[in-house]
Parts: sequence; structure tokens; C-alpha cells
Amino acid sequence: MSRVALFPGTYDPFTLGHYDLVIRALRMFDKVVIAVGDNMQKRTMFTLEERIQMIQGCFKHDPRVEVLSYPGLTADFCKERDIKFIVRGVRNAIDFGYEGTIAQANTKLWDELESVFMMTKPELAYISSSLVRELLYHNGEVKSFLPEGMQLPAGKSQD
Repeated sequence: MSRVALFPGTYDPFTLGHYDLVIRALRMFDKVVIAVGDNMQKRTMFTLEERIQMIQGCFKHDPRVEVLSYPGLTADFCKERDIKFIVRGVRNAIDFGYEGTIAQANTKLWDELESVFMMTKPELAYISSSLVRELLYHNGEVKSFLPEGMQLPAGKSQD
């Protein structure tokens, strides 16, 4: 039986910190499903399709990584696919409190679901999608915040 973990998020955009967590999660799991949330209420810089394509480009040579989108509740998505582990990155105490609350709610929705918290590497802890979006908005350099080989959609600077 293969051990599969879900790594859910909005990923607007997917950052070097996210990439590092997926690579590290692959040491514990046979497969990681990166689940890109399709939340119509959330304003994003990149479309759902753009976000999926950017992430797929990062892992195009690794069959252990699958990128999917999903509407609705993460716990329901996991239950439908019999994925019993969720991987989440934690940068600081604030993240831990937020992620802990979500993990408890997910377990309440499906008691077979376990959350695995991974501490972000200190040198990547300051990187966030919000920071990258802000830099992009002001035509700042973002290449050092993104996984090597990730291509932003046309019209978005990465220099």
C-alpha cells in the first residue's frame, strides 16, 4: 500500500518554501498530491489554471508528485481519494496556531485524517506568496523566491 499525502493551498504563487516542503515530504511519503484550492471568494493574482501549470512545471520530471485542483473542503477531497495525510508547513508560532485549528477541524470531519506539520527551513521562513505577489506588483525581483525552473505566465516579471 502506498503512502500518499495531500499538500493543499492556494499557491498564488507556489514558492521556494512550498517546493522545499514537497521535496522533504517525499522522504516520508510515496506520493504527494499538491491540491490547489479553487476558492471563488479569494482574489488571486494568477488564475487556477496558471497556478496549476506553474506547479506542474516544477515537478514535470517527478512522477511522485501530482497537481490537482479542488473546490470545497479539504477533508472531503481527502476522503473521496482515501488520502489520510495532510502535510502543512509551519514558519512560526502564528502559523502553528492557525494550522492546528484547521487540523483539528479536518480530523473532526474525517477521523482517519492526520496532519503532519513540517517546520520551514529558517533560511526560507520569510518567504510567502504574499511577499512574492507584492514584489511582482512593484516589478521587483522574484526569481530567488521561486523554485528553479518555475515559469511565471507571460506578462509577469521574474527578473
